Amino acid sequence: MATDATDTHEPVRRVERVVVAAVTVAFALVLFLWAAVVPAFQAPDERAHLDAVVHVAIGDGWPDPGRLHVLQAVDTFDDAPSSATVGGLLDATDAGTTDTVDQMTQHPPTYYAVAAGVLHAVDFRALHPDQALLAVRLLGALFVLPLPALAWATVRRVTRSPRAALVGAFAVLGVPELASIGASASNDAPVVLFAGTTVWLAVRVLTGDRRARTAIALALSLGVAILFKGTALPLVPFVAVALLVAGAPTVRLQVRALRTLGVLALAALVGAWWWLRNLVVFHTLQPSGFESIRPPQPFPAGTGPDPFRFADVSWSTIARTFWGSFGGRAQWIISPVVFETATVLALGAILLWAFRRAPGLRVAIALAVLPAAILVFQTANAWGSYESTTVVGGTQGRYYFPALVAFVALSAIAWRRAFGTDAGHRRGAFVVSGLSAALAVYAVVFVYGSFAEHARVRVTPTGLETLAQSSPLPVPLLVTTWVLALVVLVAALVVARRRVWVPRDEEPGAMPGAHPRRAVDTEVPA
Repeated sequence: MATDATDTHEPVRRVERVVVAAVTVAFALVLFLWAAVVPAFQAPDERAHLDAVVHVAIGDGWPDPGRLHVLQAVDTFDDAPSSATVGGLLDATDAGTTDTVDQMTQHPPTYYAVAAGVLHAVDFRALHPDQALLAVRLLGALFVLPLPALAWATVRRVTRSPRAALVGAFAVLGVPELASIGASASNDAPVVLFAGTTVWLAVRVLTGDRRARTAIALALSLGVAILFKGTALPLVPFVAVALLVAGAPTVRLQVRALRTLGVLALAALVGAWWWLRNLVVFHTLQPSGFESIRPPQPFPAGTGPDPFRFADVSWSTIARTFWGSFGGRAQWIISPVVFETATVLALGAILLWAFRRAPGLRVAIALAVLPAAILVFQTANAWGSYESTTVVGGTQGRYYFPALVAFVALSAIAWRRAFGTDAGHRRGAFVVSGLSAALAVYAVVFVYGSFAEHARVRVTPTGLETLAQSSPLPVPLLVTTWVLALVVLVAALVVARRRVWVPRDEEPGAMPGAHPRRAVDTEVPA
């Protein structure tokens, strides 16, 4: 019977579970704040996403790309009086539509059907539009809520280090754009969740878990992920590579190939039908819903696509919108010092230290396949759009969120090697976790100041009145939630520093006088 060959590493202590639970609670509070604080439709494509959800909720079905139009009722949500309800607005407009195309039917209908179910569960017709939007935003928050725990479990599996694993949980909070997108009306949130579970399960296989139930769970996770959005498709080559290299060279290639084909076949049975339908009906994997919005047009005579301009715009946009560029048009931009420094440090560390010849190299290479595949997919798509429309678009940092757990695991491998010593690991753990926690709570105040305080990070009575008018929830509740998130994060940091990030010879069960340098954890050999 197949077994999990690496279940021999250090068992999870209770204090670890407590810290991970605290980080998850804090993340839930931060997500709640993003859902309640950000004004309506001030997240990317949020009006279009909500409109598509309402269309499904009222039984309009899922027409071909370019055929769905924004509902008149949804178009008036911004100016709806406090006494208005979604049902009243739909009845007043006879559920009519505008001339504006809603491009979302280029995606599978899965997310929109789930969100429509949530709207029915809360009796959306009786709600004010802001309350209906909040319900859909909170659905997205629930989707991304497990990410800290998934990052913790993945890093612990890769490094065998409780210290590094807890840093992985905190690191998820250090990407405020994730919370912003997760707590919005968007089909990105479920993709991020199921991509995270897919990475975690693939890492288990890479580190020796050969149980059939793990392979089946991996196939189901992959199949569900690709059923939500095309940004999950790069998971397919990642899973294929992970399964092919897992167990080499002790497991024969034929066995690994059959296992790979079996997992991919089950995943295809779950989630590939939509993409096969597109190939049959539209003769392309994903038809564009933007053609009527951004029709093809030639470059001016004597000119053509500029690779240098394309690379410059793509790089700057991806970095900015990965870390923190908030608002419907990504207009509330966190300091370039933050996102440029974070990008250089994160990528630089991975490139310098993650792929050195050492135990775990095969795992690191397999993990790197996912962001590399996303880069290839997204660059090809954006370049094709640039060639046909002359506009450099579709280069969003959030499209790399399906690789977030893989990024965190690669960073953990890299930075543990960079710091080297036990003391370096302890200092690095506290600094990275503290900065991540601080950025999580600061970003909420930043976006509040961006729209309520004339783009200044401050709190004034006038700004709070603006917040009261834009949020469906009372300001005292939001302030209390922010303070509670801060308290929980500080408590988690204190417990982790005193009980987990301690010198080796002070850990429970450690031998007195044990040499800290020789006790440094090693990655799981592949």
